[in-house]
Amino acid sequence: MLSRASFGRLGCALDNQPYVVPIGFASEGNDIFVLSTFGQKIEWMRANPKVCVQIDEIQSGTEWASVIATGHYEELREPQFTDERNHARKLLEKRHGWWQAPLAERQLKSDDDLVIPLFFRIRIDSMTGLRAVPKTGS
Repeated sequence: MLSRASFGRLGCALDNQPYVVPIGFASEGNDIFVLSTFGQKIEWMRANPKVCVQIDEIQSGTEWASVIATGHYEELREPQFTDERNHARKLLEKRHGWWQAPLAERQLKSDDDLVIPLFFRIRIDSMTGLRAVPKTGS
């Protein structure tokens, strides 16, 4: 399910305060790759790298699946992670409009014309999930 998904919710926390935001992503193996810009979630994850990502596949109110992956944040900074950044970009480029939401949103909120993209990955430590299926017959 994780390999099919390209959208989810990222959960992070700082000083006992949770924060959940939508993210676009690509996954491979035990890694989830994300393009972002600097803001609250990055600030919080730098301080507390323990995070989770939740994704859903919803067919109806009685037929759905949900997965939560817990892990830790790792920023893919230059020049240390050049190869990983390039790999993340290649995976994300397969998703339509992969760069639009994070960069356009930050551009609207910023007076600065230059918005610097930031790549990070979540190294998955564990996953859990639930599935609901409709009952057949009476």
